[in-house]
Amino acid sequence: MTLTSDRDISGRDFSGRTALVTGASRGIGYAIAAELVRAGAAVTIMSRKADDIAAAGEQLAKEADGARVLAIAGNAGRDEDRAEIVRRTIDAFGSLDILINNTGINPVYGSLIEADLSAARKIFDTNVVAALGFVQLAVKGWMAEHGGNVVNISSVGGLRSTGVLGLYGASKAAMNHLTMELAWQLGPKIRVNGIAPATVKTKFAEALYVDREDEAAAVYPMKRLGTPEDVAKLVAFLVSDNASWITGETVRIDGGLLATGTLG
Repeated sequence: MTLTSDRDISGRDFSGRTALVTGASRGIGYAIAAELVRAGAAVTIMSRKADDIAAAGEQLAKEADGARVLAIAGNAGRDEDRAEIVRRTIDAFGSLDILINNTGINPVYGSLIEADLSAARKIFDTNVVAALGFVQLAVKGWMAEHGGNVVNISSVGGLRSTGVLGLYGASKAAMNHLTMELAWQLGPKIRVNGIAPATVKTKFAEALYVDREDEAAAVYPMKRLGTPEDVAKLVAFLVSDNASWITGETVRIDGGLLATGTLG
């Protein structure tokens, strides 16, 4: 399907701006990149697996009718990889105006008491420390002088306990606080916001809904699970001029799930 232009939407023309989307070979990250490309942005996408991110870059450029897309393989948890990704983005496009911290992992499920602490360290290093690292590089490399927008992709698991996703939720709660602290420290030239989705239909979340989607969706007031495009549209709003007085927020996008008083 060809991506059609919607650059005429008020406040949503990102022509002349550059975005970096981490963890963008598929799912939410790819959908965000596609949404920004549709609105005219030049976009760098990155993820760990070289073949996957190269294929995603080719597909994104093809769908977007030759839009400027740079695909880079790298590990968000490695200092040198983050530095190279930011440097190559600025070298290629001349700016870095929008940073989307989407990379996240969750190798631990179940009891915190039985959790492998090496896995806990990896979760926080990838989900929190790496996100801060990208912000530091983006600010020092471009945004401090020129301004910009940061969006951190969090989770409703960072807003309420789940009983089974404790370490992941704790890392996302840390990200939510990081968002507030950065918004305070980096305003007014740089806005920092977050998004906290409930279950979105991606490979990352398959264990939560595959073979039981109707059951999983039944607890949501909207009676469906989220899609990557739902999240992408909210990201595009938050980095647009329409959201120019919004910073430090982590916006829930959960089909009304937390309104029911449960996480399902």
